[in-house]
Amino acid sequence: MQKNAGLQILSVSSALLLVAALYMVFVYAPLEAVMGAVQRVFYFHVSAGWVGALAFLVAFVAGLLHLRRGSLLADRVALCSTEIGLVFMSMNIVSGAIWARPIWNTWWTWDPRLTTATITWLLYAAYLLLRQGIEDPQRRGRFAAVYGVIAFASVPLTFAAIRIFRSIHPVVIGPSAPDAKGSF
Repeated sequence: MQKNAGLQILSVSSALLLVAALYMVFVYAPLEAVMGAVQRVFYFHVSAGWVGALAFLVAFVAGLLHLRRGSLLADRVALCSTEIGLVFMSMNIVSGAIWARPIWNTWWTWDPRLTTATITWLLYAAYLLLRQGIEDPQRRGRFAAVYGVIAFASVPLTFAAIRIFRSIHPVVIGPSAPDAKGSF
């Protein structure tokens, strides 16, 4: 009974915070001078990318725990985190294309950030396919954990791609990032 009450409180709180965030994005935040309304995609694009990366980090840690202890719970956490990560990385890639069209005059370019993000997405989609091909739960968990740990290498590479390679993708965090004071 108490578990359901906590879930209801969390659901209502989340809905209210979502409405407040949408208000801030579409009403409160001023229009950016150069990009105009398309800049509002930025709020969804960046947050979706970070949530996706965080979900893949959780899958990485859960994979390590599964390899160390053989825990089926850790395997389930890795699976759920990978699914969540794929949803948010999909949102990140699609919202990036929506932003890129009016700014770069193309939906897609073989930019290092876009390419590494798509490779990350493909690696984790393959993780789900790998799991579907193995029936024994222990064996499936072990193979998926090893694959998930290796696939995680693509996540920091995606983050670092715009610092390592020449890129048209803007650097948002770091010493070469523009000063965003008051710009959003």
